[in-house]
Amino acid sequence: MPSERDPTSVEPETTSPGEDAEWAARRDDLSKRLAEQRRRLPGNREPANRSQGMRGAAQGLKVASEFVAGILVGAAIGYFIDQLAGTSPFGLIVFLLLGFAAGVLNVIRGISGNGSPGDPGQL
Repeated sequence: MPSERDPTSVEPETTSPGEDAEWAARRDDLSKRLAEQRRRLPGNREPANRSQGMRGAAQGLKVASEFVAGILVGAAIGYFIDQLAGTSPFGLIVFLLLGFAAGVLNVIRGISGNGSPGDPGQL
């Protein structure tokens, strides 16, 4: 009488030693790639240095305030020269442009970080 196979039974597969080594190598390679991907996940990274972001924001506010201050001081000087000399809008226009140029120069110096106000050779 022929024996019937039980569909729930698991028969061991016969594999050669070469196939086992190939599967082991693939498994090791996959484990390495998974470990590398897990390190890249945002939750597994070291916490960011929050003080570095605040330092950048402080520098940005400083540069922006120096730019605005240059324009306002130039406009104020031009306005007072116009009032004293009676050359209304010309002094204001000229010194407003000079204040704008000074503000841009301050921004360039502030961003590059390697020039002092008394050092004209560096930008």
